[in-house]
Amino acid sequence: MQARKKKDKFLWLKRDWRLYAMLAIPFIWYILFCYKPMTGLIIAFQKYNLFKGIAGSKWVGLENFRFVFKMRDFGIALGNTLLLNFLDLVFGFPMPIILAIMLNEMRTPRLKKVSQTLLYLPHFLSWVIIGGMVLEIFAPTSGVINSTLLRMGFISKNIPFLTDGHMWRFTYVLVGVWQNMGWGTIIYLAAITGLDMNLFEAAQIDGANKLQQIWHVTLPGIRSTIVVLLIMNIGRMMSIGFDRPYIIGNTIVKDYCDVISTFVYRAGITNSQFARATAIGLFQSVVGLFLITIANTVSRLFDEQGIW
Repeated sequence: MQARKKKDKFLWLKRDWRLYAMLAIPFIWYILFCYKPMTGLIIAFQKYNLFKGIAGSKWVGLENFRFVFKMRDFGIALGNTLLLNFLDLVFGFPMPIILAIMLNEMRTPRLKKVSQTLLYLPHFLSWVIIGGMVLEIFAPTSGVINSTLLRMGFISKNIPFLTDGHMWRFTYVLVGVWQNMGWGTIIYLAAITGLDMNLFEAAQIDGANKLQQIWHVTLPGIRSTIVVLLIMNIGRMMSIGFDRPYIIGNTIVKDYCDVISTFVYRAGITNSQFARATAIGLFQSVVGLFLITIANTVSRLFDEQGIW
């Protein structure tokens, strides 16, 4: 009897061993490249010496954190990171939802496919290419926009898209929304496609027009997807990509474009201050975890679906 129970216990492993073997590949990848490098976080609490290594470096506790937090440039970078991510969240998060709904309402398959391709394309462009495009379009003197508006007499002087701090933020957010909104529609289109079409037919029978169907059927149907993605975006408020602010930014607007990623590159990597760069990275991760936990808890309080 015990032998039979033991045999039944491992029946699932014998039956599905191929699936578990496939699962082992990403599991091993995460162990080697995501969890094993976490042991290097100890550098944040050391006066790290590249030649002595972790074992030979002196332990200094929270000294690296105190030093970084007292730096004026770190305060500027932290404020810019939060502000730019907040602007991205406010203006960039709703756009994929709006686009997904608009694409879903298209009744011409060919036009829908062409529109999707054109909207997805910017996501696959390198930020180096996009940076060149931004310079050609928004340059203060030779940019397409300024040149066109001046010739048409709509403005009397050039608009400083890239040389004025507030205008630079506007350009930064605009370019980011354009680059990311098409790719974000994929998830929402998939969610909309999975909705029960009988709900739309019932709403139409009740006399609901298109806007009312979107408001009362489409949006409630994808609400759980919106909430989960919103929570994940809030969790990334402390982290920001290196490419966009570094390529679009310049020394004239340094106090507006300097973010944590560029600060780490300049103060940590180029100056070989690896311990301080690691301390900043650890600070980002802890605050990001704190933010995503708060967002998930608030979502649960309103009976919405969270990520755990």
